[in-house]
Amino acid sequence: MSDLNMVSLPTRAWHGDVMLDLEFPPAWEVITCAMNGHDAPPLDEAGLRAAFADPIGTPPIRELARDRKEVAVIIDDMTRPTRIADFIPLVLEELHAGGIQDENIRFVMGLGAHGAYTRTDFVKKLGEEVVAAYPVYNHNIYENCTLMGKTSRGTRVMINAEVAKCDLKIGIGCIVPHLYTGFGGGAKILLPGVSSVETIEANHESLRHTLMQTPLGGDIALGKYKNNVMRLDMVEAARIAGMDLIVNTVVNTWRRTTALFVGDVEQAYLAGAALSETHYATELVAGADVIVANCYGKGSEALLSLPACLPFFFSEPAKDFVMIVSAPEGQVTHYLYGPFGKTTGGRHFQNLPPVSAIPGLARMIVFSPCGDKAGEKWIGLPGSEVIREWGRVIDRLEQVHGDRTRAVVLPDATIQYFPEGRNDPVAELGRE
Repeated sequence: MSDLNMVSLPTRAWHGDVMLDLEFPPAWEVITCAMNGHDAPPLDEAGLRAAFADPIGTPPIRELARDRKEVAVIIDDMTRPTRIADFIPLVLEELHAGGIQDENIRFVMGLGAHGAYTRTDFVKKLGEEVVAAYPVYNHNIYENCTLMGKTSRGTRVMINAEVAKCDLKIGIGCIVPHLYTGFGGGAKILLPGVSSVETIEANHESLRHTLMQTPLGGDIALGKYKNNVMRLDMVEAARIAGMDLIVNTVVNTWRRTTALFVGDVEQAYLAGAALSETHYATELVAGADVIVANCYGKGSEALLSLPACLPFFFSEPAKDFVMIVSAPEGQVTHYLYGPFGKTTGGRHFQNLPPVSAIPGLARMIVFSPCGDKAGEKWIGLPGSEVIREWGRVIDRLEQVHGDRTRAVVLPDATIQYFPEGRNDPVAELGRE
């Protein structure tokens, strides 16, 4: 192999953010297929401050905080790439300017149906000083949830009791492509973020199942958010629960904040999503033999890279798919969909279809340097192969493709999407 045919990819988000060098055979044509905003410059302090000074659709936090007594700051969890520590001092500065005392501020990690985290994780998200000065709690989907009302679509809005009792609610997260809601962020920090399992189930399963039976599928697809009925149900739930303001980032390939949207849970989100349509958009390269999908920003939810890449498989010839999973923490615990035994799992756990059932997918290889037997079984389709050394991955591919091979490499398939391709991956994977 030649050093000239090498690609460097970011891996191990939240674990040192290590660059991984991958060598390909010298004769291969290797194309790095980056999203439009992959190298967008990060905001400096002036840019961050400008977003807080002029929020979209709401007064600044310092004005909202006046005459409020208790504050809940909901933060997204470790499955999301948001570097909250970079700007959380500005949120606290705003709260203090509004007269809020430290003892009346608490943080709640919006886990949705994900497993709980520890102090080590809280520090990675918020920074050492914040965790030492303010209480940070995990959300519990099974207990201590308060009924706030019901959406027009019948979803009973039951949210974290600690959040419910606060009269100022701020949500912090990021806007990145999402399998169900088009783009994440916005109202998702409340539903599913700090909602009960019944509320999450009503929105994620009952409502989605109903919509999947309609001709348009309720606009549930990657990149589709404006008329996405599942997302609009989340927005209504956030209104019912009294979400006052969101802080949402847009990030580049290295998880750096390149844009910040502060303000109303829907108005600020829509502004961020409009930018995201082009920022995360990726050109669909034709004629590839091998698709190499790096899983970085959402490395602990690596399976999300497969539906994002499905548009590649809708054209001839059939392609090999290599998923790069370098996540020391393993795959996230998921109480709705995840495995909890050899044949058991969450209440909506389903066996994925075999590789042979996906049109246009010839083979699937999970390149997993960090051994995670249970996680690899969950994210790898039946019939896929797990390999721990990159040299062996290339050996297996060369056995089929030889020297005349075109490989497309996605620097972070967990936050990229292809607007010109078919984006109905839920149906394609048989998840309805």
